[in-house]
Parts: sequence; C-alpha cells; structure tokens
Amino acid sequence: MSESNKRVRVAVIGASGYIGAELVRLLASHPAADIVALTADRNAGHSLETLFPHLATIELPRLVKIEDIVWRDVDFVFCCLPHGVSQELILGFPDHLRIVDLSADFRLSVDLYEAWYKHSHLAPELQKDAIYGLTEISRDSIRSPRLVANPGCYPTSILLPLIPLVESDLIEDTSIIIDSKSGVSGAGRSLRKSSLHGEVSEGAHAYGIADHFHTAEIEQSLSVAAGHPVQVSFTPHLLPMNRGILSTIYVQAKGDAAVEELKGALKDRYADEHFIRIVDSDVVPHTRHVRGSNYCLIGLYADRISGRAIICSVEDNLVKGGSGQAIQNMNVMMGLDETWGLDQKPIFP
Repeated sequence: MSESNKRVRVAVIGASGYIGAELVRLLASHPAADIVALTADRNAGHSLETLFPHLATIELPRLVKIEDIVWRDVDFVFCCLPHGVSQELILGFPDHLRIVDLSADFRLSVDLYEAWYKHSHLAPELQKDAIYGLTEISRDSIRSPRLVANPGCYPTSILLPLIPLVESDLIEDTSIIIDSKSGVSGAGRSLRKSSLHGEVSEGAHAYGIADHFHTAEIEQSLSVAAGHPVQVSFTPHLLPMNRGILSTIYVQAKGDAAVEELKGALKDRYADEHFIRIVDSDVVPHTRHVRGSNYCLIGLYADRISGRAIICSVEDNLVKGGSGQAIQNMNVMMGLDETWGLDQKPIFP
C-alpha cells in the first residue's frame, strides 16, 4: 500500500487529559489517521465533547473503558496515562499493536527508573526493547520497534540543543546549568492545590530542586551522547501561563572552540529538519512563538564571560513536548510523511 493510501486506526488511551485532547485535535487533521477508540474510564459512555467543547466539530467515537476496546480494529495506540500505570497495561496489549507511551514508564533503564521512582518496574522485558523517541535524534532507531517511549516535555527542549554539542565534543559536559520554565498545563488536568489559579497566578516559583525526575532522563541521554556519565544542574520553574516551555542553558565551550562554532554545529545538525529552527543572533525565542505548534526554536548567544554560551530553547509543552512529538514518532514508525497532522502554524499573538 502506498503512503498516500495507507490508513492507521488509532486508539488514544487516557483521552480525558490535556495530552489526550491535544492528540485528538492534531489527529483530526492527519490525512492517514482514523481515531477508532478513546478511553477515559471515569467518563466512559460520554462524548469527548462534554469534557472538551472545543473538539465538538470533530466526529469521534464515544469514550469507553480500556477493557471495552475491540483491539482487532486498532493498529496504533497512544498511551497517555499517569506514570507507573502504563507498564502493566501494555504487557496485556495484543502483539500486533504499535505503541507510543507518553508516560515516564519506558524512558529510563530499569535501574535508573527504580532508583528515581522508588518502586519496581513491572515490565522490564518490555523496557529493554523500548526506544527513546526523541524524533530528530533517534529517527532511524524508531522505525521498527513496537514500543517507543515519548520524551518528557522539559527534556525535549533541553536535549535537542545539547546532544549535538556534546556529540561534537564542543562543550564541557561537567558544567552544564539548565534553568527551565513551564506553563501550568505541564502538571496535567488533575485537580491539585499547586495548580489552582490562586496558587499560580501573579507569581513564579522553582520546584523539584535538585531532584526532579526529568534530571535522570536528561542525564541518561547526554551520557549516551558523550560516551561517559554526564551530570547536570537542572531546576524547573512554574510560570502563570497555560502552555509553553523556555529552557535557558548555560554551557562552557571546550578548548579553543568559539561560540559561533557551537551555533554552526546546531545549524548543520538541524539544517534539514522541518520542526527545529536555529534563530539568528538578534532574535530571542519566546514561548508564544511556538504556541500550538510542533516547532522548537533555539537561539545560541555569546556570554560576556569568555568561552561561555547561553542557549534559549522554546517549545509548546503539549505539542513538541508531548502529543505532537508522539504523532511525529507514529508517522516515522508507520512509514508516513513525518509532518502529517503537525503542520499547524503557531498561534500568535
């Protein structure tokens, strides 16, 4: 079957969250994807429109419980469940399914997962075969596996600029400092005191200082790129905005490498990438420049301190940092055009 005629029957597990809703919004414009099943156990029997009225014009199946899915009618699954839930669930999926998991369950080695999440991994045999799906870095590796682990939102914004620099041995990997800021949707749709309007608006704060789970994911990928263990200083912050991530990263050029050489390495690496843009030195990326899109904008600037550089990387945490990258991975896995369903331009202002 040619690419233009291929159809992919898709199930979204956990469609009642922000990531699930974004998947539906994006898949609605995908020329080869048919949404055949949506799950939300507590809302089974309802339409997704009752939870997300902005999706009312899309013709969709009603929400069902996971056990009510007719798996023979499904080719591909997006699993959008909380961390710790996907492991055992995916073990029971039929073998013919291809899967992108958007939780942290398959992003880390079993040892790292158990050390950071403080409980046993329930599907270590699956984890060994799962591929970490940072699409622009892992594209060739994700074409054939059954299970791809979608990267976290913060790590996507951080690893895209850093991996090429570490692989090229252009920066000192012992002094990387990462300051990241996210919109409130990164915390999900569940009711939490820390996400209430009165707790978040008109202020900003750091959290997960020195022990945020995404640190392990960042360090694991940078260690692979470097060929030896790498540690970073990573601090996330919550900003009173709905969506978006800004990661400001401070690096030291190695030896005689000039800052322009670092920028040149990024431009060369991503010259043919549709969703990554290295901006000019007189442009500073803003989160609103990528809102609603699958783009990541990266700026690299010389610090006033000799040899040091400052990187600004922005993405929409729900799209490139979540559902958009998941669809990008599906497109690669299923042999489709990588941009299908993802060419929405940013919403500005």
